[in-house]
Amino acid sequence: MKLEHSTILITGGTSGIGLEFVRQLSKQGLAKIIITGRDPRKLEQAKQQFPDIHTIQNDVSDPKDIERLYKEVTTQFPALNLIINNAGIMRNINLQDEGMDLENITREIDTNLSGSIRMVHQFLPHLRKQAAAAIVNVSSGLAFVPFPLSPVYSATKAGIHAYTQVLRLQLKNTAVKVFELAPPATDTPLMKNFGDEKLEKAVPTMPVDKMVRAAIQGILKDQMEILPGMAKALKLMGRVAPGFFLNFMNNTIEKAR
Repeated sequence: MKLEHSTILITGGTSGIGLEFVRQLSKQGLAKIIITGRDPRKLEQAKQQFPDIHTIQNDVSDPKDIERLYKEVTTQFPALNLIINNAGIMRNINLQDEGMDLENITREIDTNLSGSIRMVHQFLPHLRKQAAAAIVNVSSGLAFVPFPLSPVYSATKAGIHAYTQVLRLQLKNTAVKVFELAPPATDTPLMKNFGDEKLEKAVPTMPVDKMVRAAIQGILKDQMEILPGMAKALKLMGRVAPGFFLNFMNNTIEKAR
């Protein structure tokens, strides 16, 4: 997939992996970049860092907001041809916590899984009109082996993995390429949600710049499934000995605590 002269929309582009995509793509100067995020303050900060990008406040967990985003983006940027579905949240959830209500327990599903699926469904007719287009769905190494502290997040990423495989199959005779980026544990604000320094140190992380560099190279080389760092090992473990690795992770976490 050529990035030169592309118009790229990145959801969740104000921090972590999304912002690193902005940094590296801006440095190359090959593409027009649009980012979305929920926090207007963070959007303004990103704009100050990278004046050439375009920012739009948007919440992918809200279907009406996605409809509004579609109208705004396709009107202002009719050459849009690449979407990176990166927006996501990750939480430490105790499934025995009776204080968490039914709406709150599925927040990660609304953003990570439903948000990505709705983004694709909304923008796909536009992408199919382009001479060359692509969708990059960001899943996770946890799509293959769940993380004991983040059951709902792990479930959403497994869902993204399955959905992306079928999406790629259904679009095989179109000009729309479908990539899956499955990062390993990456050094981003997302990994700071556990509130336990010892626990965070027990989970090795990949530098975000190195991870995104591998992702961009994968897109340029038409590598449909991009597995940087430990993600490839996680996929293998998920096939060969999923129960063993899950219990190993759980024991490591309990020792760290």
